[in-house]
Amino acid sequence: MVRINEMGQGTSTGLVQSGEASWAPAAGQRHPGPCQNFEQVTESSCHSLKMLSLKLPRLFRIDQVPQVFHEQGILFGYRHPQSSATACVLSLFQMTNETLNIWTHLLPFWFFTWRFVTALYVTDIWNDSYSWPLFVYMGTSCVYPLASSCAHTFNSMSKNARHICYFLDYGAVNLFSLGSAIAYSAYSIPNVMVNTTFHDYYVPLAVLNTIISTGLSCYSRFLEIQKPGLCKMLRVLAFAYPYTWDSLPIFYRLFLLSGDGAQNEAALYHQKHTAMTLLASFFYSAHLPERLAPGRFDYIGHSHQLFHVCVILATHLQMEAIVLDKTLRREWLLANSRPLSFPQIAGAVLLCLIFSLSNIIYFSAALYRIPEPELHKKET
Repeated sequence: MVRINEMGQGTSTGLVQSGEASWAPAAGQRHPGPCQNFEQVTESSCHSLKMLSLKLPRLFRIDQVPQVFHEQGILFGYRHPQSSATACVLSLFQMTNETLNIWTHLLPFWFFTWRFVTALYVTDIWNDSYSWPLFVYMGTSCVYPLASSCAHTFNSMSKNARHICYFLDYGAVNLFSLGSAIAYSAYSIPNVMVNTTFHDYYVPLAVLNTIISTGLSCYSRFLEIQKPGLCKMLRVLAFAYPYTWDSLPIFYRLFLLSGDGAQNEAALYHQKHTAMTLLASFFYSAHLPERLAPGRFDYIGHSHQLFHVCVILATHLQMEAIVLDKTLRREWLLANSRPLSFPQIAGAVLLCLIFSLSNIIYFSAALYRIPEPELHKKET
């Protein structure tokens, strides 16, 4: 039996397989197909009409899906918790509570990829070692939106698939964090910090931060049902402290220095990037506005969508700042700074990938070792 809720979405009284909604005529009625009625319809027209009958996945209310799929303040628009990969892809073209989460990172992925490819095209990459940190940063800025959009697309395939999708998402975010640190070390670090002990250990510690952060954020998912408050706190901490470490040179430059190359045209972009990142953090942690009006922002305007938009804008502003620093400070940096070598850059990225993937594999395997009732039961 199907009911129509106040959002106008057809829902069933119990969970059914995704895409099983029947559009067949009532019993006892027979309706000829379009090609039987109109002999003049061409074969291609018949094919087009049949394509229109493609069934989109059925959506559900919050009380119809397992608790691990629940989002605070989001009441409608949930996909089937055992969706097929095809149903997940089809949901890109259906208004669910995940649709804009997907597109707000999928479209920027193509924009950042275009910028990356354009930069590669106009640069002699083999002979311009000064540009290598920029390319690493731009490459990682393409990876995290793609990983995020894939996670939001396929997280409804199963309970474990949901966790694994987000494990990969967290790893990509931390890879981007390392890319930011490499670019900051090469182009944006203030003059007084260049060639200091802090500068020497800045990128190696950023690598360590990505390893710890990936492990901590993955572990937080095991607390999602039993201890949601602790889960959220650990996850925010997991992303906040690598960002804080990466941004120390920028904070020092913006708030403690004047002159000495600190306040060039890039400084304004660094300020805007910092402000946009703080706004993104607010939306991620506060669950506003949907927490104040549950059900009102299920499809458009909830906090995770706003978080995605703010993160993308922050990345764009950060990229502009880094490109400006690279251009405006080129002569001084080439004369006074020790640039990162290819082995240093490649080694940092490789270590991040190896240990982050090890974290992801370890916690993914743990999902299958821990009995499901223990993982998903709510603590009383």
